[in-house]
Amino acid sequence: MKKATFLLFAIITLFSCQQEASKSEPSIVDLARDSLSNKLTEIHEQGHINGFAVAIVNENEVLYQAGIGYSNLNAKANYSEHTIQNIGSVSKTFIGLALLKAQELGKLNLDDPINKHLPFQVYNPSYPEEEITLRHLATHSSTILDTDYYDGKSYILKEDIEVPDSIMAMAETFNAPNTAMPLISFLEKILSAEGEWYEAEGFLKNKPGEIFEYTNIGAALAAAVLEMATGESFNAFVTKHILQPLNMSSSGWSFDDIDISKHSTLYARPDIELPYYSLITYPDGGLITSISDMAKYLSELIKGYAGNGTLLSAASYKELFTAQLSAENIPDQEEDGDAYDDEYNTGIFMGLTPKGYIGHTGGDPGIATFMFFKPGSKTGKIMMINTSVRNSGGVKEFYDIWYTLDEYEKKLNGPEGNN
Repeated sequence: MKKATFLLFAIITLFSCQQEASKSEPSIVDLARDSLSNKLTEIHEQGHINGFAVAIVNENEVLYQAGIGYSNLNAKANYSEHTIQNIGSVSKTFIGLALLKAQELGKLNLDDPINKHLPFQVYNPSYPEEEITLRHLATHSSTILDTDYYDGKSYILKEDIEVPDSIMAMAETFNAPNTAMPLISFLEKILSAEGEWYEAEGFLKNKPGEIFEYTNIGAALAAAVLEMATGESFNAFVTKHILQPLNMSSSGWSFDDIDISKHSTLYARPDIELPYYSLITYPDGGLITSISDMAKYLSELIKGYAGNGTLLSAASYKELFTAQLSAENIPDQEEDGDAYDDEYNTGIFMGLTPKGYIGHTGGDPGIATFMFFKPGSKTGKIMMINTSVRNSGGVKEFYDIWYTLDEYEKKLNGPEGNN
């Protein structure tokens, strides 16, 4: 009995030691995460981007997320996964989901003429009898163009301060807070034939639906149509149907909706700070969010593509991601182009690239954002930076970050990451 007891004790002790050893030894995935953090820190030392955040996700979990560098260089405040900033045109993907949710609720149909819902008429002056539809807006085939009035009037300063001409020259025109107005009023001024800022040259001389031409104001108009059809602001609708269900608690569409103390300073270049600004056309580029929140969103998109999404029906998700245009609608389409060219084709405000990636890019003063996933691997990645990329060094650093994520996406997701 004593011998048996001793043998049992020895086995238990050996097993416990092995367990402790396994706990103390990092896994292959842990080593990959540490290696990725080290590489990103090294890339940051190139010095062209003050701060950035990245995430790699699959449909079930966040595989990696981190902030690197500074949210405020002078204060040496770290950029973390909870730092927030605006993300530019990646915001448009939320318009796509919102339109499909409103369609599910019976409030509108993507093939509705937009004039069915608007309080003023919008038509292409070269084809006044041809209806522009919501689908045209959602696929950038409406023939509506961004004019100088759009670029010059939409950006609004948070505070009434004087911005030096030298900074204005490096960014869009920043307008005083008292020039802000409701989205629908802004759109009427530019797009209604009776509008103060209307220009016939603000439309292509093509028939609606005929040709792809990326348009920010067309995206903002789609959000306004949703507002008219649902009787809710775009902000309220998206918060209720997307942000809250995904627990994106740090995100919002205005400074009133977020914790400003967590907002990164934005930079025209590493040594020049930009003032805080917002957009009258906020649905087309104004979501303020963190990498932590965006990781939840991207994971939901991957689930949605696989038919397991929680925000929309499987049919709606299929429409969101299905190519809506043909090659003849996109005359500049290049099969051998940039792997992340989100204007190769389009779903419903969802870019489709020549290499099979799905997502969107974004850019505004002081920021740039990439968000893409590849259906085969069921993984995706996001990057957001707080500094305008203004030279070849900045472009190199940006893509060094992105393609490093590419490399580690495969390592962190195991064999499936190579699909």
